[in-house]
Amino acid sequence: MSSFKDLRIVDNFYQTSAFFPMPTILISTLDDEGRTTIGAYSLCFPYYIAGKDYYAMVLQCRNSSNTAQNLLKRGVCALNFLEDNKKDFFETVKLGFPGETSKEKMKNCPFELEKGLAEGTRPLVVKKAYQVFECSWDDKLEDAYQDKKKVGQLDGVEGPYRSFNGITSKFGCHFILKIDKILMKEKFYNSIINGVKANNFPNVPVDYGYRDSTYFWYTKFRRPIKAPIPAGKEADIESVKYAANRIDDKIKFTEDACAKLVKVPRVFLKLVLQGCVKYAKENNITLIDGKTMDAINDKRNQEKKR
Repeated sequence: MSSFKDLRIVDNFYQTSAFFPMPTILISTLDDEGRTTIGAYSLCFPYYIAGKDYYAMVLQCRNSSNTAQNLLKRGVCALNFLEDNKKDFFETVKLGFPGETSKEKMKNCPFELEKGLAEGTRPLVVKKAYQVFECSWDDKLEDAYQDKKKVGQLDGVEGPYRSFNGITSKFGCHFILKIDKILMKEKFYNSIINGVKANNFPNVPVDYGYRDSTYFWYTKFRRPIKAPIPAGKEADIESVKYAANRIDDKIKFTEDACAKLVKVPRVFLKLVLQGCVKYAKENNITLIDGKTMDAINDKRNQEKKR
């Protein structure tokens, strides 16, 4: 006999039929008068993370929301991430409640706004956010730009619908949001560049959604913990040497260079080695040694800072 019960799957299953941890994000967009307006969302997650010519988030929301309508019309937004603060959470809940116009929502909005760093006409960003993703909607995917003709249909949109980008159901929308800029407060910028420690993490709250038609639930931040790479998961130097010296017929690796790669997960080792070979060819190097590996890592760190 199973130790589990079979729970019925219904609309908004992530909060009605599950306990699903989510981010809490304030999304700023531009209204018809060019003013910044803010809505609160949790269904916003990384989408394109590697191997494509840009990085992206995916936002899921009601197609009648102010945010969706503004994105359909103007295609730009900013994802503002706030630290754990009980007062801010209550204000976020207010901004997430549907039914108000942008003007009504922003009338008593307590969050100070400032200009971001992305080019063009953009919504303002929340000043106290620890990080902000300035984004633009990729409306070319699935020819989603055609959904702009359906703007203003606030009582439900009739099909046909898109599969993953644009208006995806009678009441739903998905937006593939290209990340144009990541803005980071200096303290956390330094943490990422110089090495993350438990005491320099932002206090990131976790949202569990609207439940029982009564409350929004979230958990307060706790000090993060770390776990080392499991024993035996590191590649041994012989296997690294074997892979490294077969990656290219002209570029070879010394043993001390290979020793610097033993912590790379095996699934990523070929990709890392290809990057090393590319660097070597660009710099007319035929033997990659420890100093070359240090130079490659320095170059990578400089690219991160840029």
